[in-house]
Amino acid sequence: MAAVEEIGTNGTTTGGPAPLDLRTLAQAPKALLHDHLDGGLRPSTVVELAADCGYDGLPAADAESLGRWFRDAADSGSLELYLETFAHTVAVMQTAEGLQRVARECAEDLAADGVIYAEVRYAPEQHLEKGLTLDEVVQHTLEGFRQGESAARAAGKQIRVGCLLTAMRHAARSREIAELAVRYRDQGVVGFDIAGKEAGFPPSRHLDAFEYMRTNNAHFTIHAGEAFGLPSIHEAIAFCGTDRLGHGVRIVDDIHTGDDGTPQLGRLAAYVRDKRIPLELCPSSNVQTGAVASIAEHPFDVLARLRFRVTVNTDNRLMSDTSMSREMKALVDAFGYGWSDLERFTINALKSSFLPFDERLALIDDVVKPGYAVLLG
Repeated sequence: MAAVEEIGTNGTTTGGPAPLDLRTLAQAPKALLHDHLDGGLRPSTVVELAADCGYDGLPAADAESLGRWFRDAADSGSLELYLETFAHTVAVMQTAEGLQRVARECAEDLAADGVIYAEVRYAPEQHLEKGLTLDEVVQHTLEGFRQGESAARAAGKQIRVGCLLTAMRHAARSREIAELAVRYRDQGVVGFDIAGKEAGFPPSRHLDAFEYMRTNNAHFTIHAGEAFGLPSIHEAIAFCGTDRLGHGVRIVDDIHTGDDGTPQLGRLAAYVRDKRIPLELCPSSNVQTGAVASIAEHPFDVLARLRFRVTVNTDNRLMSDTSMSREMKALVDAFGYGWSDLERFTINALKSSFLPFDERLALIDDVVKPGYAVLLG
């Protein structure tokens, strides 16, 4: 990495009246593109919903112990083992009441952390065990988000939540979920996604779904380049036509050090950068799943200084025991970022969001820039 460090400055600031601590970071306006609804429950809510629906499979009975269990179990170093923790959260999200509550609390928690815009994703096909239809699952979740937005406003916070509907890449319902996303795109669903185990389940298995989204001028992102490497990223872009890369952290594998000691981008990395394809980077989660060894070794900084379209994301707040403020603080501590850097990453996220252009611009000009101007002093 030393050779990459010879690139010019990244705009880091060192002064300003606002300290870069968690309390002040929570006041900074933030935009979040990669957050899983079933990965962000409050531990207390998991306990209460389990009791309400009769689920007796929780590994701990009290909220504090359960929160520790999720964090420790997710620290597996393997995406496959990491994903196993979701069996417990999905189990308590099978009713209208459960879905609405989880979505409402998601919006409230993000707003309390200063998130002004969030795209929250989940897989409707995983919430049918108690007899709900796909449409009912989406309707109840959207209602929960609207309730959470209202509760946040009552508390003096501003947030807008867009929903991404996810298809599981090991299943065969992606076209059906894509149709569901288009059906509800005027009611709060802003796009489509596929997720799950990457190895053995390439995105090209779901070309029909992506073709349907493109035919309907609809947005989608693809989990790619997390556990699996460059082939997953290449397929997501070249064959599927993704708008964004969910994670995409392994694009760094196509960046090498030249004979003169400067970074050399391979053709795929150069294409991603040139096309401004957004990277939905999730630092803490990447450490937990073994995609990177530590925050300090995360390629976020290399990619940021090479001017890729990097964004900061939480992935799964419960499993990583994290928030947007904590993710930003981890990057500040590792790479010395200042408020101007965090503002740039936030603007990157809003530019990359699936909101209409004028609405993106309004949030950037009317909320983000004034908010960071105060923090920058």
